[in-house]
Amino acid sequence: MTDQLAATATTLSTNGQTPVLEVKNLRVHYATPLGDVIAVNGVSFNLKKGETLGLVGESGCGKTTTAMGILRLVQPPGRIVGGQVLLNGVDVVALKDAELRDLRWRQAALIPQGAMNSLNPVMKIYDQIADGITTHEGRQPRRVLRERILGLLNMVGLPGRTADLFPHELSGGMKQRVCIAMAIALNPPLIVADEPTSALDVVVQRVVAQTLLDVKAKLGVSMILIGHDMGLQAQLVDRIAVMYAGNIVEIAPVKNIFEEPMHPYTQLLIASIPSIKEKKPLRVTEGLTHDLRNPPPGCIFQFRCPKVMEDCLHYVPPLRELKPEHFVACHLYE
Repeated sequence: MTDQLAATATTLSTNGQTPVLEVKNLRVHYATPLGDVIAVNGVSFNLKKGETLGLVGESGCGKTTTAMGILRLVQPPGRIVGGQVLLNGVDVVALKDAELRDLRWRQAALIPQGAMNSLNPVMKIYDQIADGITTHEGRQPRRVLRERILGLLNMVGLPGRTADLFPHELSGGMKQRVCIAMAIALNPPLIVADEPTSALDVVVQRVVAQTLLDVKAKLGVSMILIGHDMGLQAQLVDRIAVMYAGNIVEIAPVKNIFEEPMHPYTQLLIASIPSIKEKKPLRVTEGLTHDLRNPPPGCIFQFRCPKVMEDCLHYVPPLRELKPEHFVACHLYE
């Protein structure tokens, strides 16, 4: 997508509101001896105040790498090779290290996928949350700090005694809610949740999902929710951005995506959702993704698309607004 089209998509999908987050033509590559793997290929989208955007797609499509690019957490051999990430007008990509440390947690926070690997196993929960607060706000009276931490734990549905426990003494769902409490400790305007329920059973998934909804309602934060579970996305997000091989192929309000998916890849994702009302064969996407070091000319979905045409082999389809707030990158609608 050209910079002009990216700007158009960003502007139109806000309905005139100033977005909390603007991602413009973000590109992230991973260096290999045989050439760069193009993990994120010119992604552009925005996020309004109080909105939740779902980022969906199969494993390896670039969802988490996009999130890491937004937070400047891409690790070598990965690197951001282009684009802008404007958080309340500040370009995160251009920040120096000291400025970036001040921005994280205060302006943007991450709810990680693996809570157990993200919590320090030798520190109590109280000390871990307190560490982040005092690092950004300085030392505080212990009584005031403890009341604040207990309030955070209460907000995510955890008893006060959780503060005095070590991570190994908590269940998976409790650890995930501790991570949510840490993310909202400084009330940042942006939270990125990277598959926060993927490692949990369905009952606990529902508890964590409800916690995210409660946090959004109480604090009015904007959120990017990464995940595979289309059913869960339908309950939690306002808009969905569908990714394939490092590219966004469709963005639309969640109701539009489920009632009228327009991109063939989105249609296949929706068709793969099991139904409790009727028996039907499981739909799968045939074929393999192209070599991410050498994308083909034309549409990146051409090798697996059941509706591929001649134009798809030669011309990259731009992301265009075909209906109000519904953007699709596909030659079928030209």
